[in-house]
Amino acid sequence: MVSNQSGVGRGYFSMKDVDAVNARLSAILAADGVKFKKIYIAPEAPDQPSHGRKPSPNFLFDARNEFGIDLARSFMVGDKESDLQCGWNAGVKKSILVRTGYGKQTEAAGKVDAGVAVDDVPAAVDWILKNAL
Repeated sequence: MVSNQSGVGRGYFSMKDVDAVNARLSAILAADGVKFKKIYIAPEAPDQPSHGRKPSPNFLFDARNEFGIDLARSFMVGDKESDLQCGWNAGVKKSILVRTGYGKQTEAAGKVDAGVAVDDVPAAVDWILKNAL
């Protein structure tokens, strides 16, 4: 998982808060057999230098190098244009916009381009399973 958390850089919350949310998310998803090998976090504010802040593909490249991920056979799922761009910049098979969070606004602004838009994360999983083979 790759995540921009600019609220840390802006002083809205701490990395400890981010870690707690990620631990809770990991616990919830573990009940369905989902396990994150690593969570890459960009805590910098948008105006600060950052190695991995999306739309930079650097965290995806890091994951490719650490875990042998074939990005050309992978999918990027997110709710912002920067998420889609991150996937495109990394050469993933498809970037998928979820209409939750900021997704409806992103879609309404015409930011999907070559991506796919679905209602939520379970719909993204369904789309991937139907279209990945």
